[in-house]
Amino acid sequence: MESLAVVANGKSSAVGKSGEASTPPRRGFFIAQVVLRLLTIAFMAAAIAVMVNAKQTIEIFTLPITVRYSNLSALKFLVGANAVICGFSLLSLIFISISHKGRKSDHSFLVYLHDLVMMVLSMSACAAAIAVGYVGQYGQEKASWYSVCEHVKMFCNNALASIVLSIFGFLCLFILTIMAALNLKSLAI
Repeated sequence: MESLAVVANGKSSAVGKSGEASTPPRRGFFIAQVVLRLLTIAFMAAAIAVMVNAKQTIEIFTLPITVRYSNLSALKFLVGANAVICGFSLLSLIFISISHKGRKSDHSFLVYLHDLVMMVLSMSACAAAIAVGYVGQYGQEKASWYSVCEHVKMFCNNALASIVLSIFGFLCLFILTIMAALNLKSLAI
């Protein structure tokens, strides 16, 4: 049976049957953070690679037209946001690794703030790309915008794959944000 005991610094910690203070499950939290950050980097980097290589040339009235992500501002925003998220996720991975080894000060709020900003950036980029993809796939008859994906299927399929990879990256960031918030809550208690 465990009970609470006050340790030298005035904070309470769990004491086991043997009387020794047990440490909180920080190692599991750290491993989960590292895995989720690596997954975020992998998903976002894969999304960038797929989108940058997504292009298709079609002929309209014997004029060759090449469709690529750089023709659409929402897809450029998605690629740019994914690049920023990759870079900052790598920096945060380095930061939490150094911080975990040092254990001198707790930077939980900074990690939470970082994860929250990256999650919101990812959510906005995914939403913009999904909106453009929806109009490309289904059109908007009331605005006289017609579906173009039936003409450039390969490009649309690659863009869809990139958006799905970006959504998986967003989900990793979402979980990281929830973990960071719960960590802050447990530190406040």
